[in-house]
Amino acid sequence: MRRWGTLWRGAALAWCAALASAAPAAEQYSRQEGLNLNRFVRAGPVAAHIVLRSGIDPRLIVAFPAGNSGVGLWFEPTARPAQWVMAAPAKPVTVTDKKGRALHGVTFTASVSAPHLVVKQAVLSSIRVLRDYQALGTAPAMVLTAPHYGVDGVTWTRDRLDGAPGYRLSLKVTNGRIDHGTFVAGADGRIGLSVTALTGDKPLTPVPIADLLNGKAAADPAARHALEFLSYREKFLAGSWRFDTYFGRDTLMSVRLLMPALKPQAVETGLRSVLERLSPSGEVAHEEDIGEFAILDHIKAGGSRSAAPTYNYNMIDGNVLLAPVARAWLLDDPRGRARAAAFLAERDRGERLGDALMRNLRFVIAAAKPFAADPRYANLLHLKPGMDAGEWRDSNTGLGGGRYPYDVDAVFVPAALQAALDLYRSHLLDPYLTPADSRDFAALPAMTATWQAKAPPLLALHVPAAEARRQVTAYAAKAGVSAGPALQAADHQPVAYDAIALDAAGKPVPIENSDVGFALLFGHPSDADLATMAETIARPFPVGLMTGAGMLVANPVFAPPALQAEFGSGAYHGTVVWSWQQALAAAGLARQLARSDLAAGVRHKLAVAQSCLWDAIDATRAYQSSELWSWRYADGRYHVVAFGAGAKDVDESNAAQLWSTVFLALHRPPASAADRCPAG
Repeated sequence: MRRWGTLWRGAALAWCAALASAAPAAEQYSRQEGLNLNRFVRAGPVAAHIVLRSGIDPRLIVAFPAGNSGVGLWFEPTARPAQWVMAAPAKPVTVTDKKGRALHGVTFTASVSAPHLVVKQAVLSSIRVLRDYQALGTAPAMVLTAPHYGVDGVTWTRDRLDGAPGYRLSLKVTNGRIDHGTFVAGADGRIGLSVTALTGDKPLTPVPIADLLNGKAAADPAARHALEFLSYREKFLAGSWRFDTYFGRDTLMSVRLLMPALKPQAVETGLRSVLERLSPSGEVAHEEDIGEFAILDHIKAGGSRSAAPTYNYNMIDGNVLLAPVARAWLLDDPRGRARAAAFLAERDRGERLGDALMRNLRFVIAAAKPFAADPRYANLLHLKPGMDAGEWRDSNTGLGGGRYPYDVDAVFVPAALQAALDLYRSHLLDPYLTPADSRDFAALPAMTATWQAKAPPLLALHVPAAEARRQVTAYAAKAGVSAGPALQAADHQPVAYDAIALDAAGKPVPIENSDVGFALLFGHPSDADLATMAETIARPFPVGLMTGAGMLVANPVFAPPALQAEFGSGAYHGTVVWSWQQALAAAGLARQLARSDLAAGVRHKLAVAQSCLWDAIDATRAYQSSELWSWRYADGRYHVVAFGAGAKDVDESNAAQLWSTVFLALHRPPASAADRCPAG
């Protein structure tokens, strides 16, 4: 018996060794961003993003794309900044809970320089719950669980609220000791920890980079790593750690900008995920609540502990963005055109994708009819009642109190109507039309022309030359930057720009903004409008948007002081740089420069703006895959500062952001000496 037991153990060991050698190697990459040390791990059923935050408010978070779930541990503030170090790679692990159910996650070792760390709160739940705890310091009582302390560590574990496999976070001290809720450093002043973080939510199906990108994609390792971590057969994730699930707007913009570099299946994954989540009336879902956050939604609504996904339809920009992006694939791209009929005929839960697309087009046409019939500001598309956000600038002050956003009304509605008309004329929609549709589509040429001619002028602003110089000088002093380059660029001329939105009374909100990039990518602006857009992008801050840290997404130079205060360098949509907005402007400028009907002077302005923008892009390559960043001005120049590192920053940036990977589809074009950026 002993001999047979020995043989069995030997065979079992050999079998385990064979399994280990056959298992896929863990794909890992690291990124230090401000106070956050990020480590991304993906292998088999495991996908995890480890975030170790240094500073006086240390914490650790492990986020999982599975169920948009995560575990986090916050510590009490420290007297001196603590510094995390993670010397070895994390290991993907799969274990079973007490009921024999699989939990997937990671185990890793880390150390932190602090004499002691006092546990403040552990949160094991949906990333949405962790995100809210980070911002507000509160979490639903029903998701909180008590720690279990041992001789050398502590564990938090619980089932999901519906009884499904849940979450586990274990910390074992490898250097120092633990005294209930306090970790105490060893003789070297560091606390060493072995951490295991697990989730029971169902894993997504990872897509390898070879199945995502074609040969046109740029050789950018950081962007490739980020895109791969965020890509799954079911959907693309918006960003990690804070948005590890589907976002409609992010998916559509990313697919549109990445389209030249994506393989067909990847483009269609993005479009399909949006079409699958449309509301019955045809609205695009902004965000999905899945896993435990969906359960919390159902409990709040009526007491059910269902985990069925729920969808947020509060945003208005995705509704009018779907058609232009679908048209770009189904008509403009030869690869998509060849697959278009088959793609639209695919069924999701019994409905053809073409039927879903038609629901959205009907919604858009109905929403556009009032302004087309009576082009007054009150008939434009506006934020939903009770909402202070409704498009990509979705922080509370992102539109400066505006209700009618520039991007939605001046760009996306006209583009959506034109896309609907083009799709109709292609006959791709024929299998999905009703007689009523045919009547509406017959009216589209006139509707589109009205929106194109009447909506953009409502948001156009002009500042007289003397007033512009006075305000630029005053705001530069307030912002602590040099006014000289901006005044030189203005050259004693009036300043024209597009307002970020109209307020409830139809008055333009006087914030210069980067949303002109949408008009460049989706529209056909006049020469005069193109000249204004080029100047807005290329002129030095604070007369325009350009800085040595990149193109800002907002500039409140001509706004009243109270509004200026809401758009500082610590505001999420303030005088900060969003990576994808630079890519948007770059793609848009390239599209406009491909036109053959431009006046020579306008072409020159666009080419100069393109050169200035690419100088800024090249200068900030190290931050390109991040969500956004801020800046400080010192020694006569701009310095990049990670967003979220400052005490006044309202939030923090994602280290991996889907629409920040879009530079993979962009390449800097050659420029003539005459078109080079004056500041370059």
